[in-house]
Amino acid sequence: MWLNEAHHYLGDPRAGEQVAAALHSLLTHPDRQPTLILGTLWPEYADRYTALPAPGETDQHSRVRELLAGRTVTIPDTFDQNALRTAAALASQGDLLLADTLTRTRVDGRVTQDLAGAPALLHRYEHASPAARALLEAAMDARRLGLGIRLPQAFLTEAAADYLSSKDYDELTDDWAEAAYADLARPVHGKQAPLRRTMLRPKRRPPRKAASSTERAANTGPLFQIADYLEQHGRTSRKHLCPPLSFWAAAHEHLTHPSDLRNLASAAHNRHRLEWADALLHRAAHAGHPNALIDLAHIRERDGNREDAETLLRRAAEAGHITALFSLGQMHEAAGDWPSAESFYQRAADNGSANALMILIRVREAAGDQEAAETLLRRATDGGRVKSPASPAKQRDRNREGAQTPIRQGTDTGRIKSPVSLAKQRDRNREGARALIQHATDASTTSVLIDLARMREAAGNRQAAETLLHQATDAGHTSALIDLARMQEKYGDRKAAETLFQRAADAGHTSTLVDLARMQESAGNRQAAETLLHQATDAGHTSALIDLARMQEKYGDRKAAETLFQRAADAGHTSALVILMQMREEDGDREGAETFYQRAADAGHSNALVILMQMREKNGDKEGARTLLNNAAEIGHTNAMVKLARRLERDGDVEGAETLLRQTADFGDARQFSRSGRWPYGLDPDGTPTPPW
Repeated sequence: MWLNEAHHYLGDPRAGEQVAAALHSLLTHPDRQPTLILGTLWPEYADRYTALPAPGETDQHSRVRELLAGRTVTIPDTFDQNALRTAAALASQGDLLLADTLTRTRVDGRVTQDLAGAPALLHRYEHASPAARALLEAAMDARRLGLGIRLPQAFLTEAAADYLSSKDYDELTDDWAEAAYADLARPVHGKQAPLRRTMLRPKRRPPRKAASSTERAANTGPLFQIADYLEQHGRTSRKHLCPPLSFWAAAHEHLTHPSDLRNLASAAHNRHRLEWADALLHRAAHAGHPNALIDLAHIRERDGNREDAETLLRRAAEAGHITALFSLGQMHEAAGDWPSAESFYQRAADNGSANALMILIRVREAAGDQEAAETLLRRATDGGRVKSPASPAKQRDRNREGAQTPIRQGTDTGRIKSPVSLAKQRDRNREGARALIQHATDASTTSVLIDLARMREAAGNRQAAETLLHQATDAGHTSALIDLARMQEKYGDRKAAETLFQRAADAGHTSTLVDLARMQESAGNRQAAETLLHQATDAGHTSALIDLARMQEKYGDRKAAETLFQRAADAGHTSALVILMQMREEDGDREGAETFYQRAADAGHSNALVILMQMREKNGDKEGARTLLNNAAEIGHTNAMVKLARRLERDGDVEGAETLLRQTADFGDARQFSRSGRWPYGLDPDGTPTPPW
């Protein structure tokens, strides 16, 4: 299966997790092997999908992260000499296109980029007319801020205005847009146009089925798509810029797709353009985005406006959004109103929220009411049959009715109808408990089983924990094998632990090969440990290279360790870059250390600067640490910019500090200072403080 630009599938806000789960099943199901799924991802998407959520954040990519774990391969930017020789041989055998490409790429090795028309596309962009360049830059900014690949012509045309200088704007002719689009539609030698017209295939529906809000949003007039290479060029060359006013105004006026509006609202918020973020979130909510009202509510709550926040969450609950019920529970719990919070958690659990159910269970157990907790678990099922979710219409009616009635004080645990099947008390028959969970094979159900198992173990009830983990495994959640293996290792049953780790590896969890290697090394079997780590690497779990490198370093082979750390870094592991940075600094190679720091920071490792600064300050080189900070700020590393701004402010240079903070916001990293109270109403697109709104 070939998934070109896989982020269009895995990153879809509605179906991405379902796609990832289906692909994972296809890869791991024994009856469907052998299967090869090959896809492409730009590094920024791979980093986004594999990053763990911050505490309190929703895990939007858990299934995608599971799918990608140990299965990514970093493709070099250039052909090495062996590849160039192979390409030359193919060219000599009659591949005329490759022969033409090699006339321009024998030195830099950028064969793939040339075949894709990259140099010609870049030349067209750099030498375009002011109007054509403005359209391209508006499209670049639209894509890097989260809009879909198909951009409405009306949006691009209006957005382009403020990308033009006053002189160029005054010189526009009446047909400037038509001429610019025609010019950009001309293809380069790689058969790609800088900006081309594209069509959205209409969806076929049965005769009386209404179009969704997303489908209605597709009817926005002509659509255009920027060349992939120019899009990526814009992500790097324009990452320090906030789009001008005309861009935001055009987006608010012409964009109709719910996900586009919400993504752009998030981008505005990250740049401290709070007024535009608020306006775009309202548009996204009106367009039908399921989370826009919830986003607005969280912003209102952070601003201290709890009343407005609750009103927005109730509106979202009326529309059938379970997350809103859960958020209402969190809000009332934080305010100390547990009876009201429990009421909302009950309704969320009743509609399938595993997180809400877990909170209710934990509260019962924390209060020492084990019997009530177990009763809650058993009543989550109806005679062993998992409750079917309510239809969308019934769901909306039920939530609307609940949101319009006063909050019910007190609780009634017997009314919770969660779709989660759980084990009976530990003294019950295991087979009877298994009968309760035999129908529960969805990911949310088995995740609850694993969470409950961890709670049981923490409470000292190992037997009940193991029972729950076995049930999760029986329900198809093979990651429970890892918890089981670690539990056996913890309690000293090494043989059982190794067997379970191997079962998990056979089920596709190649990270457990690293656990097996760790166990072998602790037993003094270095050779077996290295073999297992090589197997993990061969299986695509490239982080095992770091473990291999640490092993070589431990046993005194520093050169081999450095080579392995470099391989891990080339495979995309930024922590390896930081380790190499530290090794260079320890060796006195400051230039080498700063080179690796630069690579780590460019790859998104926010603490690399802090680590290197601390190393220099520890060695008494405060001036060197300060110089490093200044250089990092000059090249746009936002954490360095904020640290330098704080120093300038302490020294009395408020203007210089605010300049750096504005630049940080333009980079999209306003969270570094947004809670400081500076510019409480946000910034305008040009960087001036926004007046009260």
